[in-house]
Amino acid sequence: MVGDALEGYVRILADVCPTGRRLTRDELEFLRAQGERAAEEGEGLRVLVRRHLAAAREVGAGLPATGTDRLLVAVEQAIDAFAEGHERAQRLAVRREEAARREFIDDLLYGRSDLGRLAERAVRFGLLLSHAHAVAVAQGGPAVDDTHPATRQVTSALVARFGERSILLATKEGRLICVAPGDQDDVLTFFAKQAYAATEGGRVAIGRAHPGAGGVVHSYEEALNALDLADRLELDDPVLRAADLLVYPVLTRDRQAMADLVRHTLGPLRDARGGAQPLVDTLNAYFDSGCVAAEAARRLNLSVRALTYRLERIRTLTGTDPADPVHRYTLQTAVIGARFLGWPDNEV
Repeated sequence: MVGDALEGYVRILADVCPTGRRLTRDELEFLRAQGERAAEEGEGLRVLVRRHLAAAREVGAGLPATGTDRLLVAVEQAIDAFAEGHERAQRLAVRREEAARREFIDDLLYGRSDLGRLAERAVRFGLLLSHAHAVAVAQGGPAVDDTHPATRQVTSALVARFGERSILLATKEGRLICVAPGDQDDVLTFFAKQAYAATEGGRVAIGRAHPGAGGVVHSYEEALNALDLADRLELDDPVLRAADLLVYPVLTRDRQAMADLVRHTLGPLRDARGGAQPLVDTLNAYFDSGCVAAEAARRLNLSVRALTYRLERIRTLTGTDPADPVHRYTLQTAVIGARFLGWPDNEV
């Protein structure tokens, strides 16, 4: 702080020292206001305190020895008030920055702002929306926000590993989100690893890279849809890539057709002793294990003989053979549909 403001501080000291009185409310408020103004102009507190002390020394040079103690008391009050104003302005600036960042993230992920204006604002946060970007979304047990330990842990790990790359970390609706350039898959892979650990076994979905501001929205929606599919289909993978799951939206796009396929293909399993669920679980394990009977039996804690019996029972009831390549596609598609629709617990 220089010029008139510093002169006002010197006048206050000169007026206080002869009597040793305390600074008045107006004087303290003046100093707080000057502290706020200095912070808004980007002046550091340490440099400003040094200037205050230097000015105080000049005032003290003309005082008798008895005035030194009075000067020190006045300087203490003055610098305390000035620093309070400076810190108040800093907190306000942080809150404004947080609000602007939150507004930008909402607009970016939902595509609610003018794309040209959004691209201009993105530069402030390190993103060049003219390039392609991909979005990863981590979803764990407890919801996270910007102050959550998991958020701080992942942020620190990414900064330590990749420095000032064009990466945006944020939270939205209790999830941890990373936006990265589409050609930097190593960033998203590292984020997935760190987020999985920080959320204590959460699940991470990575959308495909798409160009432009609208591409971020598209990638974000792909990641959310991947998480939703993983829940519906009971997928166990901790890291999901939307590019690897494209077949599922295709298969489930026509819900009525899928429901008809499930009823027609798997409906006869309801007549089995114990109901359809054990046999549907058998098919799930069989297909997930690459149609290897020994591996499927291990996953189900069955003997290979018991598994073979179940597969034969399925063939008898449905008229389709899981081991037959021609029948296998129909059965596997029907099993995917059953997962998606919640059959046999839910009627379709």
